[in-house]
Parts: sequence; structure tokens; C-alpha cells
Amino acid sequence: MENKQSYVGIDVSKDTLDYCLISDGQQIFHLQTENNIKGIKAFIKELLKGKIKDLNDIIFCLEHTGIYSHHLTTFLSKNNLKVWLESSIQIKKSLGVHRGKNDKIDAIRIAMYAYKNRDEVKLWEPQRKELQKLKHLTNVRKRILKTINILTAMFTEKSFYDADIMKLAKHSTKASVKALRADLKEINNAILEIIKSDERLNHLFKLVSSVHCIGEVTATQIIISTNEFKNINEGKKFACYCGVVPFEHRSGTSVRGKTRVSKMANMDLKKSLHMAALSAVHYKGDLQDFFLRKVAEGKNKMSVVNAIRNKLVLRVFACVRDNRLYDRTYDYKAA
Repeated sequence: MENKQSYVGIDVSKDTLDYCLISDGQQIFHLQTENNIKGIKAFIKELLKGKIKDLNDIIFCLEHTGIYSHHLTTFLSKNNLKVWLESSIQIKKSLGVHRGKNDKIDAIRIAMYAYKNRDEVKLWEPQRKELQKLKHLTNVRKRILKTINILTAMFTEKSFYDADIMKLAKHSTKASVKALRADLKEINNAILEIIKSDERLNHLFKLVSSVHCIGEVTATQIIISTNEFKNINEGKKFACYCGVVPFEHRSGTSVRGKTRVSKMANMDLKKSLHMAALSAVHYKGDLQDFFLRKVAEGKNKMSVVNAIRNKLVLRVFACVRDNRLYDRTYDYKAA
């Protein structure tokens, strides 16, 4: 990437967008608009008033903010402009110690991050429309499940409630829970329909779900989070992203912390992989044998479960890399 590029740092919030243009390391101007297409067009119009000649000379850098950046990324991608999406914690830690915070300052800091790290720019590639639908439906599914769990949580604690109160609670929530479960079933069917109707998604889904104990939900999460294995195509990197890779915590002779996984991870995926690993432990096969052998050697059970999570990730990526289904051939007699 040429160093003569100009950089626009954009701080995204629910209602507003703050823009900062930096060229040759110098702040050119700052502008705040509403977070909608009208506001974005107003910014572009202002940008072309002598501040920049060609929009293709600009890299637009912003943080991952989920749905709040949808208008912006959609507009920029439709106009074939260069977009750099970066992790907020990556930007924050790269800028060292700083004091104060507001939207304007954040926009300046994002622009300066892009300028200082211009040799390491990673241009964003938008997801296909089918994958976007899959992502939105998955988020809806997550919210429905959360609501069901909230409504039914007290039923697992019935010993702490009077029988009359518990009966009243069940009666009051029965219709809501039933309707939510019907909605959940409909959402699951819609997700599977999108996958089956798209050749690439269906192929990837078959490869990923062929790995023993990787279910439909986990397989869908993996495909979405990797952008169909375009953004992340290495098992080790994805394992780090999911928070299942242990790291040392040592320094000199005084710091002797335990080797542990990082909390900077996709916790939803980590939870799904954890349930998959627990399922693998309970089914006869090589992973169960691995678990029993390591526990017998004195290894911590949770450490072994984490190793199984890692193995599942590596198997998934091996299947995608080699474009083949997972081979579960296993000689139980020899085990």
C-alpha cells in the first residue's frame, strides 16, 4: 500500500459519526454527522470541497461496532472505497498511554492509528448477502434463546419457591415460552434453508459439521465468524480468536503465573466449542480416549477439555483446507 494515501478515522456511535482526515501525518479537518446515509453523503460532499481530489486516495478506518457501522460500511463498499475495520482494543493498546476521551478525540486517534500502521493495512472485504442474512438470523436466534432462559430459569429453583407461586409463574409464562420455542424452531429452519439454498454455504456446512460433535449451531457460527474462511483460514489463528489456546505468563524470575487462555476471545464461539468438547468426552472415540489418558496422567480436567476444543478447531480447518469430509474411522478394539 502506498504511503501517500490519506486516512480518515471514523468514530462510530449509535446516533453520530465523527470523521477525522489525516494526510502526511497532519490533521486536515474534523466533522460530525448523523449516523445515516444522508449524514455520510454530507461528509463525502464536504471532503471533496478541495480537501481531497480522489476518494480512491483515502483509506477509511473504523472500529468493529456491529450493527451501528452498517450504514457506513454499506455505503463505502457500494462505492468501491477502501475500508479498514480494526479491533478497538488493538487501536487502544497501540497508541500507548493517553488521557481524555470523546468522539472527536477517538476519531483522531483512529486516523493516527491508520497512518502510523499504514504498512500493515488490512482492507475489509464485505460479507456476501447470504452470509449477512445468516448472521442476522443467528443473532435473532441468540436473543430468543436468552429470553427463553430468562423466563424458565426460576423453574430450576422451584425448591426455593412456594408451590402456589411456582404454579402461578408457570401458568403466566406458558404461552410466552411456547410461542418463543415455536419462533426458535422457525428461525432454525430459516437458517438451514439459507445454507441449503446456497452452494458454497452448503458445501462448507457439510465439511465443518462432518467433524464429530460439531453441531449445526457451532458449524454456522464458525462459517459466519471466518467470513466463509476468507478472513481466517488457519486453524491456529482461529483457535486464538476463540480463546482456546493457552499462553505463558512469565517474566524473569519473579513472575511465574500459570499458563492460561486469554479472555480476549469470541465468547459465544468459545462456549459452543466447550459444549462440543464435553460432548466428545462422553462419546466413545479417540477424543474420549485422549481425555481419559491425560486425566489418568494427572492432567487438570479443564486443561484437557481445552485441548479437545483446540483439536476440534484444527480438524475443522483441516477438512476445509483439504476439501474433504472428516473420516471418523476408528478401531475401537485397538483402543
